[in-house]
Amino acid sequence: MAKFEMDTEFIRKLAKLLEETNLGEIEMAEGDRRIRVARPAVVAPAVAPMTVAPQPATVGVPSAATPASNDISKHPGAVKSPMVGTVYLAPEPGKPVFVSVGDKVTAGQTLLIIEAMKTFNPIMAPKTGTVAQVLIDNAQPVEFGQPLMIVE
Repeated sequence: MAKFEMDTEFIRKLAKLLEETNLGEIEMAEGDRRIRVARPAVVAPAVAPMTVAPQPATVGVPSAATPASNDISKHPGAVKSPMVGTVYLAPEPGKPVFVSVGDKVTAGQTLLIIEAMKTFNPIMAPKTGTVAQVLIDNAQPVEFGQPLMIVE
């Protein structure tokens, strides 16, 4: 049986690609050789039940601080999809959503998850702030670069 040599530099490049794209895993095959690089699954902490009923997002006339809807992708607080997939606002059906409009979030906190190729990828808050808008619905398909939320 031939020895399978590992190209550690290639593995490092795949691991960096996982980090940059926020994917859960990458698998490659060439002939009878296969390599799979995966990040550990992130388990979202249990979310305490809300004591106050969430209020629906209000739609109003854009102010100087709120860009017009066609410019939402240019908003400095826009959280954009790093991949194509299906977005889920809660960790599982019947559970409370990760965040709602008006919630305070910290950098690195899970805002939602995107299922891509049967892998659930947590989308984290890029900064500490307040969720100003949720731009998508639960179980909605999303495209790469599509604005998902605004964190101000």
